[in-house]
Amino acid sequence: MRRTLVRVKRQAVILVPIGLSGDNLNRIYPAHGKIYMAPLPDYRPKQLSLGPLETEILHIVWELGTVTVKDVHDRILADPDRELAYTSVTTVLRRLTEKGWLKCDKQERAFYWQPMVTKEQAQAIEAHEKLHRFLAVGNPDVVAAFADSLDYASCEQLEAIAQRIQAARRAREKQ
Repeated sequence: MRRTLVRVKRQAVILVPIGLSGDNLNRIYPAHGKIYMAPLPDYRPKQLSLGPLETEILHIVWELGTVTVKDVHDRILADPDRELAYTSVTTVLRRLTEKGWLKCDKQERAFYWQPMVTKEQAQAIEAHEKLHRFLAVGNPDVVAAFADSLDYASCEQLEAIAQRIQAARRAREKQ
């Protein structure tokens, strides 16, 4: 199936099979309405790269919501094969705050950390960054080769994304 690249707002690129839209799309890709994506947030962390321990702790914060150092330390030590100093958890939470992933609030004598972006927003940011790096190759033949190598399931997901973008555009136009 032949595809064309369509550039949309916020630098997203969607591969759309030529000639498919509306009812044709619903008939061929009926599952397209089941994919939900978080919008690209206006806020972005200052530094996107994270180490393995930073990533693990960020996932714990996302799971628990608001945390103290003790909450994170206890969660990590729940695994009997793990050892990690309390001060190491403090250092990582502080680094995640400096990188813009967390915010820290002091309430009385305790510090509480909260995520600045949701897990879904972080995934959208990561996908956006990966797409930018892919497109930075600048060679249309490489992008076309990628489009030709997509399997049917990938095409269904891309179609669903395209439909969501079109719906968002229509909603914005009505405002």
